[in-house]
Amino acid sequence: MSRIGKKPLEIPAGVTVTIADDNTVTVKGPKGELTRTFNSDIKITIEENVLTVSRPSDVKEHRALHGTTRSLLGNMVEGVSKGFERGLELIGVGYRASKSGNKLVLNVGYSHPVEITPETGIEIEVPTQTKVLVKGTDKERVGAIAANIRDVRPPEPYKGKGIRYEGEHVRRKEGKTAK
Repeated sequence: MSRIGKKPLEIPAGVTVTIADDNTVTVKGPKGELTRTFNSDIKITIEENVLTVSRPSDVKEHRALHGTTRSLLGNMVEGVSKGFERGLELIGVGYRASKSGNKLVLNVGYSHPVEITPETGIEIEVPTQTKVLVKGTDKERVGAIAANIRDVRPPEPYKGKGIRYEGEHVRRKEGKTAK
């Protein structure tokens, strides 16, 4: 039995969850609204502000879907109540970030600045020139936008320059040695 799938999910105050007939779950909270359709084999029920997820059998597919469904529901509830945040650091001489309207402008060693426009529901903040915060309610979208920003100039192993996640450790390589 899935350990994650068995755990009941408590719905915090201020969050409402509705389940449609086709297993479409809508979660509304103070930070926004998220909707997702789940596999029809997995049963999702609400009893007294507690979400429970159950599976019909121990078939491999049902076991896999059980924990995944519970995790996705947990992320939806946490997203609309607290929100998600992913931090990025710019490391390198002259590497800086700024905001122009709602666009993120990155100067990371190219001949031109790179502009990134966030999707709806995603907010990008620049507290300092070398730090970028990606915030939103959908954990998947926040991670994807942060990965797209990181892909503009991923950290390189020789000097460590580039855009990296907050707290990410970049393994450094030794350069060429002269004889």
